[in-house]
Amino acid sequence: MIMEDTKDAFVFKGVAERLTLGITRILENMPGVVDLRFAERDPAEKRTLLSWEQKNTCILPEDLRDFYLTTDGFTLTWSVKLDDECVPLGCMMINGVGRLCPLLQPTSVFSLPNAPSLADLDWEESSSESGLEPAPSEPHFDARSRIYELDSCGGNGKVCLVYKNCTPGVVAQHSEIWFLDRSLCWHFLTATFTAYYRLMITHLGLPEWQYAYTPYGPSPQAKQWASLYQPLIFSNEVSQTDSAADVFLNKLDPTKAFRGKAKAPPPKKKQSAQCNSGGAAKGQGSVGRHGGAKR
Repeated sequence: MIMEDTKDAFVFKGVAERLTLGITRILENMPGVVDLRFAERDPAEKRTLLSWEQKNTCILPEDLRDFYLTTDGFTLTWSVKLDDECVPLGCMMINGVGRLCPLLQPTSVFSLPNAPSLADLDWEESSSESGLEPAPSEPHFDARSRIYELDSCGGNGKVCLVYKNCTPGVVAQHSEIWFLDRSLCWHFLTATFTAYYRLMITHLGLPEWQYAYTPYGPSPQAKQWASLYQPLIFSNEVSQTDSAADVFLNKLDPTKAFRGKAKAPPPKKKQSAQCNSGGAAKGQGSVGRHGGAKR
């Protein structure tokens, strides 16, 4: 019995290392990292995947299907020790099939007919700037896109599996991975689930790591954690964010924006100038008359 338990633990450890791409051993050797937890989950059944596809009229990408047939979701968390206290920091999560829910829930029959919805946020932007590569078309909040939540990102946004250019009643097949930030702006991450999974593992699940792929980047506190546990990747992402900011953000010149209006000097009066010239002429004439009188 003890040998079977040891064998099962060894098998589980091997599966965990394959799923995490060996990141658990790296985290264990990092300074201050404690309470490393990996949630073991059973594989999803094929009929569960088929039921999801029929319900949502979408075909799961092959790499995501293989992932769910290995484990029904993914959760890896780790903490750091600060002043004898464990502070949760890293979190890597992929929702299971049961939690792969649509971001846009169907309209309730009890809602008001003119109630605002996310579809009201859709607008067309013209990207006719020269010298810029054409960006991928953003998802829409209406029937043109089918969006499913992969990770809630701890309330800092949502990583979504997105099917674009959808037609009602037609099965959608091509999908991408996008990040929806808290201001409801879309940011393209990867074209495949495998690429996103490797990206998540590489960033160690640090807070707000998805914001490194936005024009404005993560918060200062998240940058401090990234500089501590990801010095090489963090320095590269900072340079990319700075270059992106030069393109997307307007630069403010304080010397021009906050400069007060200079008061224009009062115009010189022409009459005074004429009077002065006339007085000078009279003076010259009087001097000439006095000179003539002396003679």
